[in-house]
Amino acid sequence: MEGSACCSPSGPVAAPPVVPDVVSPSMPAPTAKAAVQGSADPGRISLASGQHAVEQVQVPGGSFAMGDAKGDGRWSDGEGFVHPVTVRPFSIDATSVTNDAFAAFVEDTGYLTEAELFGASAVFHLAMEAEPDDVVGRPAQTPWWFGVRGADWRHPRGRLSSIEALGDHPVVHVSWNDAQAYCRWAGRRLPTEAEWECASRGGLPGARYPWGDDLRDGQEWLCNIWQGSFPSTNTEEDGFLATAPVRTFRPNGYGLWQTVGNVWEWCSDWFSARYYEQSPDVDPQGPPAGSTRVMRGGSFLCHDSYCNRYRNAARSSNTPDSSMANAGFRTVAV
Repeated sequence: MEGSACCSPSGPVAAPPVVPDVVSPSMPAPTAKAAVQGSADPGRISLASGQHAVEQVQVPGGSFAMGDAKGDGRWSDGEGFVHPVTVRPFSIDATSVTNDAFAAFVEDTGYLTEAELFGASAVFHLAMEAEPDDVVGRPAQTPWWFGVRGADWRHPRGRLSSIEALGDHPVVHVSWNDAQAYCRWAGRRLPTEAEWECASRGGLPGARYPWGDDLRDGQEWLCNIWQGSFPSTNTEEDGFLATAPVRTFRPNGYGLWQTVGNVWEWCSDWFSARYYEQSPDVDPQGPPAGSTRVMRGGSFLCHDSYCNRYRNAARSSNTPDSSMANAGFRTVAV
């Protein structure tokens, strides 16, 4: 596929990654994880034993038109089937879960993420801070993605990096399974895809972005995405090569910050490109089964020439054990 896997790799890294789609390169063989069976099992975390410190906003729910009304999406993503959806009111994190919030969870539980168990995760080549020997994979289809030994949530660019002074940045290198473990500890859950889109729209019906239809306000960028020529030159006109603090730019009409750009966010649903054709009109929960989970919002690597997914309606997916430098999550109240 043209422009495949610009935005994210998928799966744990033990060898060169395999890249199945536009945003989600996959990493194979859980050789490291096999030595520590079950350490990343969300079921091992005590239910609702921790303190979730991320600010909440209330989404009034109601009905909205879900899907791409602008003709921006790829047909293979299945976002073009615009359909009415009604969701009940809910409370959602104002921001992505931060490094500080995730650190509190790890300190309380001793949890090891899947990136830590596999011993490596995916890092974008221009952002890597590691020794050359730390590179354990570089897929031919997407040579800008490196499998990097020692990359994890504490070392987002590789083992020579750290999250010192990045406490207010979104946590990254967390898989869907890792996010589920956090939710179990915090007494939270991941949003459904419908809840996520309703919240991201901020009450603006049919809008392309959380703030409207224009990507910039004059010369001001309104989200953290790629500027320049992907994947070799990022001019950083928005101020960032990689993640930005979670309260950068402007919140939407409901008070949510950076639902598009910055980092991909996991949703609870299994992914199917055909789901919108037969999904329920009220509180859809996604298909009953699948092989990948929904991701929403795009990331700091999205560029319109490769991955125009920094939009309210845009959708992608990844395997539940995938981790990468540009994916995190936010949660909703149970």
